[in-house]
Amino acid sequence: MRPATDLPRTTESPGPESERLCLVLPAYNEAENLRDVVTEALGVVAGAGFPAAVIVVDDGSTDGTGDVLAALTAADPRIGALRFRRNRGKSAAVRAGLAHAEGDVIVLMDADGQDDPGAIPSLIAALRGGLDLVTGRRAIRQDRAVKRYTSRLYNRATSLLTGVPGHDFNSGLKAMTREVASSLVLYGELHRYIPVLAHWAGFRVGEVDVHHRTRRHGTSKFGGNRFWRGFFDLITVNFLVRYNARPLHLFGAAGIVLGALGAVLLAWMLALNLAGEKVGSRPALMAGMLLVILAVQVLSLGLIAELVVHARHLQTDSAMRRGDAVRREANR
Repeated sequence: MRPATDLPRTTESPGPESERLCLVLPAYNEAENLRDVVTEALGVVAGAGFPAAVIVVDDGSTDGTGDVLAALTAADPRIGALRFRRNRGKSAAVRAGLAHAEGDVIVLMDADGQDDPGAIPSLIAALRGGLDLVTGRRAIRQDRAVKRYTSRLYNRATSLLTGVPGHDFNSGLKAMTREVASSLVLYGELHRYIPVLAHWAGFRVGEVDVHHRTRRHGTSKFGGNRFWRGFFDLITVNFLVRYNARPLHLFGAAGIVLGALGAVLLAWMLALNLAGEKVGSRPALMAGMLLVILAVQVLSLGLIAELVVHARHLQTDSAMRRGDAVRREANR
Protein backbone atom coordinates (compact mmCIF):
# COMPACT_ATOMS: atom_id res chain seq x y z
CA MET A 1 0.00 0.00 0.00
CA ARG A 2 1.52 3.29 -1.07
CA PRO A 3 1.66 5.81 1.80
CA ALA A 4 0.13 9.24 1.34
CA THR A 5 3.52 10.88 1.66
CA ASP A 6 4.51 9.21 -1.63
CA LEU A 7 1.45 10.49 -3.46
CA PRO A 8 2.66 12.05 -6.69
CA ARG A 9 1.64 15.50 -7.75
CA THR A 10 -0.69 15.69 -10.70
CA THR A 11 0.87 16.85 -13.94
CA GLU A 12 -2.45 18.25 -15.18
CA SER A 13 -2.55 22.02 -15.57
CA PRO A 14 -5.23 23.47 -13.29
CA GLY A 15 -6.08 26.52 -15.38
CA PRO A 16 -7.08 29.94 -14.08
CA GLU A 17 -10.44 28.92 -12.59
CA SER A 18 -9.54 25.69 -10.84
CA GLU A 19 -7.51 24.63 -7.82
CA ARG A 20 -5.53 21.55 -6.94
CA LEU A 21 -7.91 19.47 -4.89
CA CYS A 22 -7.26 16.81 -2.27
CA LEU A 23 -10.01 14.55 -0.93
CA VAL A 24 -9.53 13.19 2.59
CA LEU A 25 -11.65 10.16 3.50
CA PRO A 26 -11.49 8.66 7.02
CA ALA A 27 -12.62 5.04 6.83
CA TYR A 28 -13.37 2.45 9.49
CA ASN A 29 -14.65 -0.96 8.37
CA GLU A 30 -15.95 0.31 5.04
CA ALA A 31 -14.64 -2.43 2.76
CA GLU A 32 -18.00 -2.78 1.01
CA ASN A 33 -18.34 0.94 0.29
CA LEU A 34 -14.82 2.22 -0.19
CA ARG A 35 -14.17 1.27 -3.81
CA ASP A 36 -17.44 2.76 -5.08
CA VAL A 37 -17.07 5.94 -3.00
CA VAL A 38 -13.49 6.66 -4.13
CA THR A 39 -14.23 5.86 -7.78
CA GLU A 40 -17.33 8.04 -7.82
CA ALA A 41 -15.60 10.95 -6.08
CA LEU A 42 -12.66 10.93 -8.48
CA GLY A 43 -15.06 10.76 -11.40
CA VAL A 44 -16.97 13.80 -10.19
CA VAL A 45 -13.94 16.00 -9.61
CA ALA A 46 -12.33 14.91 -12.88
CA GLY A 47 -15.53 15.70 -14.75
CA ALA A 48 -15.59 19.15 -13.14
CA GLY A 49 -12.02 19.82 -14.26
CA PHE A 50 -10.28 19.72 -10.90
CA PRO A 51 -6.82 18.11 -10.68
CA ALA A 52 -7.33 15.91 -7.65
CA ALA A 53 -5.73 13.38 -5.34
CA VAL A 54 -7.30 11.20 -2.65
CA ILE A 55 -6.00 10.25 0.78
CA VAL A 56 -7.88 7.48 2.56
CA VAL A 57 -7.12 7.06 6.26
CA ASP A 58 -7.86 3.51 7.40
CA ASP A 59 -8.69 3.92 11.08
CA GLY A 60 -7.65 0.43 12.21
CA SER A 61 -10.28 -1.46 10.17
CA THR A 62 -10.69 -5.19 10.71
CA ASP A 63 -13.02 -6.07 7.82
CA GLY A 64 -10.74 -6.03 4.78
CA THR A 65 -10.74 -2.28 4.20
CA GLY A 66 -6.94 -2.42 4.07
CA ASP A 67 -7.00 -4.96 1.24
CA VAL A 68 -9.45 -2.88 -0.79
CA LEU A 69 -7.34 0.19 -0.19
CA ALA A 70 -4.17 -1.62 -1.26
CA ALA A 71 -5.83 -2.58 -4.55
CA LEU A 72 -7.04 0.98 -5.12
CA THR A 73 -3.63 2.55 -4.51
CA ALA A 74 -1.95 0.02 -6.78
CA ALA A 75 -4.39 0.72 -9.61
CA ASP A 76 -4.54 4.54 -9.43
CA PRO A 77 -1.55 6.80 -8.67
CA ARG A 78 -3.91 9.56 -7.53
CA ILE A 79 -4.88 7.54 -4.44
CA GLY A 80 -2.75 7.49 -1.31
CA ALA A 81 -3.30 5.67 1.97
CA LEU A 82 -2.60 5.98 5.67
CA ARG A 83 -3.32 3.14 8.07
CA PHE A 84 -3.61 3.09 11.86
CA ARG A 85 -2.74 -0.17 13.60
CA ARG A 86 -5.75 0.29 15.90
CA ASN A 87 -8.93 2.32 15.88
CA ARG A 88 -8.09 5.81 17.13
CA GLY A 89 -11.27 7.69 16.29
CA LYS A 90 -12.39 10.02 13.55
CA SER A 91 -10.64 13.12 14.88
CA ALA A 92 -7.27 11.37 14.77
CA ALA A 93 -8.00 10.08 11.27
CA VAL A 94 -9.02 13.51 10.00
CA ARG A 95 -5.97 15.11 11.63
CA ALA A 96 -3.64 12.63 9.95
CA GLY A 97 -5.33 13.08 6.58
CA LEU A 98 -5.12 16.87 6.75
CA ALA A 99 -1.47 16.70 7.76
CA HIS A 100 -0.62 14.73 4.61
CA ALA A 101 -3.01 16.43 2.20
CA GLU A 102 -1.51 18.61 -0.52
CA GLY A 103 -3.55 21.05 -2.53
CA ASP A 104 -5.18 24.45 -2.55
CA VAL A 105 -8.56 23.04 -1.48
CA ILE A 106 -9.12 20.16 0.96
CA VAL A 107 -12.41 18.26 0.90
CA LEU A 108 -13.43 16.02 3.80
CA MET A 109 -15.87 13.23 2.99
CA ASP A 110 -17.01 10.11 4.83
CA ALA A 111 -16.33 6.73 3.24
CA ASP A 112 -19.76 5.23 3.96
CA GLY A 113 -21.33 6.46 0.71
CA GLN A 114 -23.91 8.74 2.33
CA ASP A 115 -22.11 11.92 1.29
CA ASP A 116 -22.86 12.73 -2.35
CA PRO A 117 -19.63 13.65 -4.23
CA GLY A 118 -21.80 15.50 -6.73
CA ALA A 119 -21.98 18.34 -4.19
CA ILE A 120 -18.23 18.99 -4.29
CA PRO A 121 -18.39 21.57 -7.13
CA SER A 122 -21.03 23.50 -5.15
CA LEU A 123 -18.80 23.53 -2.07
CA ILE A 124 -15.85 24.80 -4.08
CA ALA A 125 -18.05 27.47 -5.66
CA ALA A 126 -18.91 28.65 -2.13
CA LEU A 127 -15.18 28.88 -1.33
CA ARG A 128 -14.66 30.97 -4.46
CA GLY A 129 -17.52 33.16 -3.26
CA GLY A 130 -15.49 34.24 -0.25
CA LEU A 131 -15.80 31.51 2.38
CA ASP A 132 -12.80 29.79 3.91
CA LEU A 133 -14.71 26.70 5.05
CA VAL A 134 -18.06 25.43 3.82
CA THR A 135 -20.07 22.57 5.31
CA GLY A 136 -22.47 20.44 3.29
CA ARG A 137 -25.74 20.82 5.16
CA ARG A 138 -27.80 17.64 4.90
CA ALA A 139 -31.15 19.26 4.18
CA ILE A 140 -32.99 15.92 4.21
CA ARG A 141 -31.09 13.36 6.28
CA GLN A 142 -31.41 9.69 5.42
CA ASP A 143 -30.96 8.46 8.99
CA ARG A 144 -33.08 7.03 11.77
CA ALA A 145 -35.54 9.42 13.42
CA VAL A 146 -33.72 9.25 16.78
CA LYS A 147 -30.45 10.22 15.14
CA ARG A 148 -32.06 13.08 13.23
CA TYR A 149 -33.73 14.62 16.29
CA THR A 150 -30.74 14.26 18.59
CA SER A 151 -28.53 15.77 15.90
CA ARG A 152 -30.93 18.70 15.55
CA LEU A 153 -30.77 19.29 19.31
CA TYR A 154 -26.99 19.05 19.26
CA ASN A 155 -26.68 21.56 16.42
CA ARG A 156 -28.95 24.07 18.16
CA ALA A 157 -27.04 23.73 21.42
CA THR A 158 -23.70 24.14 19.63
CA SER A 159 -24.83 27.27 17.81
CA LEU A 160 -26.32 28.75 20.99
CA LEU A 161 -23.34 28.07 23.24
CA THR A 162 -20.60 28.99 20.77
CA GLY A 163 -22.30 31.84 18.94
CA VAL A 164 -21.39 30.30 15.58
CA PRO A 165 -24.28 30.16 13.09
CA GLY A 166 -24.91 26.73 11.61
CA HIS A 167 -27.40 23.91 11.25
CA ASP A 168 -25.23 20.84 10.55
CA PHE A 169 -21.85 21.16 12.29
CA ASN A 170 -21.16 17.42 12.23
CA SER A 171 -21.70 16.85 8.51
CA GLY A 172 -18.84 14.76 7.16
CA LEU A 173 -18.79 16.68 3.87
CA LYS A 174 -16.71 19.86 4.11
CA ALA A 175 -14.44 21.90 1.87
CA MET A 176 -11.78 24.25 3.17
CA THR A 177 -8.78 26.22 2.09
CA ARG A 178 -5.25 25.05 2.81
CA GLU A 179 -4.91 27.76 5.47
CA VAL A 180 -7.92 26.49 7.40
CA ALA A 181 -6.72 22.88 7.21
CA SER A 182 -3.30 23.86 8.56
CA SER A 183 -4.83 25.74 11.49
CA LEU A 184 -6.99 22.93 12.89
CA VAL A 185 -5.93 21.11 16.05
CA LEU A 186 -8.16 18.04 16.40
CA TYR A 187 -8.33 15.48 19.20
CA GLY A 188 -11.03 13.67 21.14
CA GLU A 189 -14.28 14.31 19.24
CA LEU A 190 -13.40 17.81 18.04
CA HIS A 191 -13.95 16.84 14.40
CA ARG A 192 -17.60 17.63 15.17
CA TYR A 193 -16.66 21.26 15.79
CA ILE A 194 -14.43 22.06 12.82
CA PRO A 195 -16.65 25.01 11.77
CA VAL A 196 -16.55 26.38 15.33
CA LEU A 197 -12.76 26.11 15.55
CA ALA A 198 -12.35 27.74 12.13
CA HIS A 199 -14.74 30.57 13.02
CA TRP A 200 -12.94 31.14 16.30
CA ALA A 201 -9.63 31.37 14.39
CA GLY A 202 -11.07 34.20 12.28
CA PHE A 203 -12.04 32.30 9.12
CA ARG A 204 -15.31 32.79 7.26
CA VAL A 205 -17.52 29.72 7.50
CA GLY A 206 -20.86 28.83 5.94
CA GLU A 207 -23.12 26.02 4.75
CA VAL A 208 -24.49 24.77 1.44
CA ASP A 209 -27.44 22.39 1.16
CA VAL A 210 -26.39 19.00 -0.20
CA HIS A 211 -28.02 15.70 -1.05
CA HIS A 212 -27.72 13.04 1.65
CA ARG A 213 -28.01 9.38 0.68
CA THR A 214 -28.92 6.19 2.47
CA ARG A 215 -26.09 3.91 3.47
CA ARG A 216 -25.50 1.29 0.79
CA HIS A 217 -23.71 -1.33 2.87
CA GLY A 218 -22.89 -1.95 6.52
CA THR A 219 -24.03 -0.07 9.58
CA SER A 220 -23.07 3.14 11.36
CA LYS A 221 -19.92 2.90 13.46
CA PHE A 222 -21.11 5.43 16.04
CA GLY A 223 -23.12 4.17 19.02
CA GLY A 224 -25.26 5.98 21.56
CA ASN A 225 -22.23 6.95 23.65
CA ARG A 226 -21.21 9.42 20.96
CA PHE A 227 -23.82 11.84 22.30
CA TRP A 228 -22.23 11.88 25.75
CA ARG A 229 -18.77 12.29 24.22
CA GLY A 230 -20.11 15.06 22.00
CA PHE A 231 -21.63 16.82 25.02
CA PHE A 232 -18.32 16.87 26.90
CA ASP A 233 -16.47 18.02 23.80
CA LEU A 234 -19.04 20.80 23.39
CA ILE A 235 -18.00 22.01 26.84
CA THR A 236 -14.36 21.71 25.77
CA VAL A 237 -14.77 23.65 22.54
CA ASN A 238 -16.91 26.30 24.24
CA PHE A 239 -14.15 26.82 26.79
CA LEU A 240 -11.49 26.96 24.06
CA VAL A 241 -13.50 29.44 22.01
CA ARG A 242 -14.44 31.82 24.82
CA TYR A 243 -11.64 31.54 27.39
CA ASN A 244 -8.57 30.19 25.61
CA ALA A 245 -6.71 33.49 26.01
CA ARG A 246 -8.35 34.63 29.28
CA PRO A 247 -8.98 31.64 31.57
CA LEU A 248 -9.06 33.78 34.72
CA HIS A 249 -12.25 35.42 33.46
CA LEU A 250 -13.99 32.06 33.89
CA PHE A 251 -12.23 30.72 36.96
CA GLY A 252 -12.13 34.15 38.60
CA ALA A 253 -15.88 34.66 38.21
CA ALA A 254 -16.59 31.20 39.63
CA GLY A 255 -14.18 31.81 42.50
CA ILE A 256 -15.75 35.16 43.37
CA VAL A 257 -19.26 33.67 43.41
CA LEU A 258 -18.17 30.76 45.61
CA GLY A 259 -16.20 33.04 47.90
CA ALA A 260 -19.10 35.49 48.25
CA LEU A 261 -21.52 32.70 49.20
CA GLY A 262 -19.03 31.33 51.71
CA ALA A 263 -18.41 34.78 53.18
CA VAL A 264 -22.15 35.37 53.65
CA LEU A 265 -22.54 32.06 55.50
CA LEU A 266 -19.51 32.70 57.69
CA ALA A 267 -20.68 36.23 58.48
CA TRP A 268 -24.04 34.82 59.52
CA MET A 269 -22.35 32.27 61.77
CA LEU A 270 -20.18 34.99 63.27
CA ALA A 271 -23.24 37.10 64.07
CA LEU A 272 -24.96 34.16 65.74
CA ASN A 273 -21.84 33.35 67.72
CA LEU A 274 -21.57 36.94 68.95
CA ALA A 275 -25.22 36.70 69.97
CA GLY A 276 -24.33 33.78 72.24
CA GLU A 277 -25.48 30.85 70.13
CA LYS A 278 -23.34 27.77 69.58
CA VAL A 279 -22.46 27.42 65.90
CA GLY A 280 -19.68 24.83 66.02
CA SER A 281 -21.90 22.00 64.82
CA ARG A 282 -24.01 23.96 62.36
CA PRO A 283 -23.90 22.72 58.70
CA ALA A 284 -23.87 26.33 57.53
CA LEU A 285 -20.49 26.84 59.18
CA MET A 286 -19.01 23.83 57.40
CA ALA A 287 -20.57 24.90 54.10
CA GLY A 288 -19.18 28.42 54.44
CA MET A 289 -15.68 27.16 55.13
CA LEU A 290 -15.88 24.70 52.24
CA LEU A 291 -17.05 27.39 49.82
CA VAL A 292 -14.23 29.73 50.81
CA ILE A 293 -11.65 26.96 50.37
CA LEU A 294 -13.11 26.08 46.97
CA ALA A 295 -13.00 29.75 45.98
CA VAL A 296 -9.30 29.96 46.79
CA GLN A 297 -8.61 26.78 44.81
CA VAL A 298 -10.59 27.90 41.77
CA LEU A 299 -8.93 31.32 41.75
CA SER A 300 -5.52 29.64 42.07
CA LEU A 301 -6.37 27.38 39.13
CA GLY A 302 -7.27 30.46 37.07
CA LEU A 303 -3.97 32.16 37.94
CA ILE A 304 -2.01 29.03 36.99
CA ALA A 305 -3.89 28.90 33.68
CA GLU A 306 -3.01 32.55 33.07
CA LEU A 307 0.67 31.72 33.66
CA VAL A 308 0.42 28.94 31.07
CA VAL A 309 -1.19 31.30 28.54
CA HIS A 310 1.47 33.92 29.26
CA ALA A 311 4.28 31.39 28.74
CA ARG A 312 2.69 30.26 25.48
CA HIS A 313 2.56 33.82 24.18
CA LEU A 314 6.17 34.39 25.20
CA GLN A 315 7.21 31.32 23.22
CA THR A 316 5.20 32.47 20.21
CA ASP A 317 6.70 35.96 20.32
CA SER A 318 10.18 34.52 20.72
CA ALA A 319 9.68 32.24 17.71
CA MET A 320 8.41 35.19 15.64
CA ARG A 321 11.44 37.27 16.59
CA ARG A 322 13.79 34.43 15.67
CA GLY A 323 12.03 34.07 12.35
CA ASP A 324 12.34 37.81 11.67
CA ALA A 325 16.04 37.68 12.55
CA VAL A 326 16.61 34.76 10.15
CA ARG A 327 14.79 36.59 7.35
CA ARG A 328 16.81 39.76 7.93
CA GLU A 329 20.03 37.76 7.88
CA ALA A 330 18.99 36.00 4.67
CA ASN A 331 18.20 39.34 2.99
CA ARG A 332 21.62 40.78 3.68
